[in-house]
Amino acid sequence: MAFGSRLSSICMALETWVSKPPLKPCVYHITHVANLPAIVATGGLVSDAMMIARGGPTAGIGMLGIKGRRVSLPVTCHNGDNVGDFVPFYFCPRSIMLYVIHCANHPDLTYRDGQGPIVHLEADLNAVVAWANQQGRRWAFSLSNAGAHYAEFRASLQDLGDVDWDAVASTDFRSASVKEGKQAEFLLHGDFPWMLVSQIGVASHAVATQARAAIQRAVHQPNISVQPAWYF
Repeated sequence: MAFGSRLSSICMALETWVSKPPLKPCVYHITHVANLPAIVATGGLVSDAMMIARGGPTAGIGMLGIKGRRVSLPVTCHNGDNVGDFVPFYFCPRSIMLYVIHCANHPDLTYRDGQGPIVHLEADLNAVVAWANQQGRRWAFSLSNAGAHYAEFRASLQDLGDVDWDAVASTDFRSASVKEGKQAEFLLHGDFPWMLVSQIGVASHAVATQARAAIQRAVHQPNISVQPAWYF
């Protein structure tokens, strides 16, 4: 085989191996529907550090031990910032954390009411980053669970290809590598404005009704839709 042909084959193989981000990536934050009134009233989501200082959310669904650890874990691309100083999002709905909530048997999880009342707050990644850059607000993303000591961080959209997008999109996360990649997170420092939420995905029409009632007085009214594929 000629050198040019071999080089072409290698390039094609590398292109296949490199995971490409979607054309219009979105990010997702999960919360209990009972938290929506407070989120709307305060103008958006706040970081774990802020929420802990306030005494916690109306309906907590996270693992307190992990949230406590995130408060002191550094975001290495922003000197002096810790993971808990940021509002966290996943790059996909139907996350591994939602699966843990669905199973309701993890020893560190005090919430036991399952995935039914959980809502997904969806936002357009490019719109969020554009807003953050305009406001001088720090942001980052991790290549795996941001709450792990070995997490790697990036702060440029040019590095989105470093995320394992195949793992993010996978519905089978029994593989350790897929499980790690699927837990990649987007982080926005401080708080996340309600106006950047583009859609609310819910598991049932009953929860959709609750969500509409919760945000009825908000100036910004994201679309609310039942999304069975976002749940287990």
